[in-house]
Formats: sequence, structure tokens, C-alpha cells
Amino acid sequence: MKLESTLSARSLLTSRLACAAAATSLPLMLGVAQAADTTPAQQLAYWSAQAGVAGSAVRGQAFFNSRHGGQWSCASCHGMPPTADGKHASTGKTIAPLAPAFNSQALTDTAKVDKWFRRNCKDVLSRECSPGEKADVLAYLNGLK
Repeated sequence: MKLESTLSARSLLTSRLACAAAATSLPLMLGVAQAADTTPAQQLAYWSAQAGVAGSAVRGQAFFNSRHGGQWSCASCHGMPPTADGKHASTGKTIAPLAPAFNSQALTDTAKVDKWFRRNCKDVLSRECSPGEKADVLAYLNGLK
């Protein structure tokens, strides 16, 4: 009887672990992003592949610091370089450092990266950034130490 109880308990534990693993991986299998589902290097690799060319830190720095004919640049809120807390130009809200070497959470959530590129590019460029522009900015941010 004791052996059967032990086997039943192990079977139940195994089933629970399998269910937990499935619940954790299901959103990824369905293409739903989760917090901390990526790395800054993976983001750079993805956008470089989308652009068909490796991101350039030199181009990324120039892009990050330029106003592109508008009122703001990326550096207007994130700082130059973006290695310390920034401040939103309109609201004054504190923004965590954007460079991954200075903020371990930076660029680790695909949904947030996509959301903020979309919003910030529209603010700075009045359009979405191209995959090449994203790859360049990511190369710049990943290179800051």
C-alpha cells in the first residue's frame, strides 16, 4: 500500500509539473509575448534579420541623437547616453535607463519593445521606425557599457 501511495503521489506531481510546463509554454507557442521572453541580443538579431543587414551602433547613435525634423529625439527623454534615468519631455515621468548594461529589464519583453518602438518612433519621426532603424538603435543600446 505504501508503494502505491508513493507512486500515486509521484504520478500526481508529474502530472502537475507537466500541466505547469504546458501553461507556461502555451503563450509562447501561440505567439503571445510574456515579460522577460527575450534578450537584448535576440531583439537585435531579430530586427537585423528583418532589415536584411546587421544593425550598426554608429548609425544607431546618430539616429538616437537626431531630431529628424521634429521637436524630439530619442535622447530628449532617454538621455545622452541612455545609461541613467531619463525623463519624459512632456510629462516629466521618470524613465529607467534604456541601455541593457544599466538596466537588466531593458529590452527583455517583446511586447514592450514593440509597443515602445511604435509609440516613440511616431513621436520622433511621425511614422513607425523601419526594421533597419530599429536594428541600428538596438546595436547602439546593446553596445553601451
